[in-house]
Amino acid sequence: MGQSTRLARFHSSYAYPQFGPPQPGSPVNDPRIAFFDRIAADWDHSGQNPQETIDRLSQLDEHLRLTPGLDLLEVGCGTGQITGWLASRVAPGRVVAVDFAEAMLAQARAKRIDAEFRRCDVCADRLPSRTVDLVLCFHSFPHFRDQHAAMKNLAGALRPGGRLLVVHLASIAAINAFHDGVGGEVAGDHLPNEPQWNRLLAAVGLRRTVWIDREGLFVLEGVLDDKQ
Repeated sequence: MGQSTRLARFHSSYAYPQFGPPQPGSPVNDPRIAFFDRIAADWDHSGQNPQETIDRLSQLDEHLRLTPGLDLLEVGCGTGQITGWLASRVAPGRVVAVDFAEAMLAQARAKRIDAEFRRCDVCADRLPSRTVDLVLCFHSFPHFRDQHAAMKNLAGALRPGGRLLVVHLASIAAINAFHDGVGGEVAGDHLPNEPQWNRLLAAVGLRRTVWIDREGLFVLEGVLDDKQ
């Protein structure tokens, strides 16, 4: 089984005036971007089952809390496999979906999903501040080369009372072992452990409200208190 197929199997345009374009940061040479660009055309045909993924996410309602009217930022949207589902859940709120791989975004845009797709490297390109109610990183956080910078950027995009959610359909240990096994550009792409998460959250002023790390599921929620 090829590297892209293994990774894909594991991870299973409307105007949005309040969310301006990210401000580009310094150019970076991140080999992950080229990797995901390279596999984008085959991503949706690599043994994945997007509907099964959506079905599993639907069972997490108590944690996702995707209510109508939320403005949502999906970070690492890839080819938009869950973006349409997210948009249907938060309408009439809006979904802005970002990814650092332009080829992935091209696949997503071709699906004519009711969402806005933008290229953004959240480790370098500054997001508009205080513009969304929910930031969702689904199967994407390990691929952020500078997780401290990404957390600061994502927290800054939240409105007071907003939530950051990091979700994986596997445990921390399974995610980290898998990426090490895939090797290449994603070797070493890890989720932080619990003490590391606590430090990341505290550094950007988010209060941890949900922590689940068990076989088949990881959920982290951090909330930006209303007073901030």
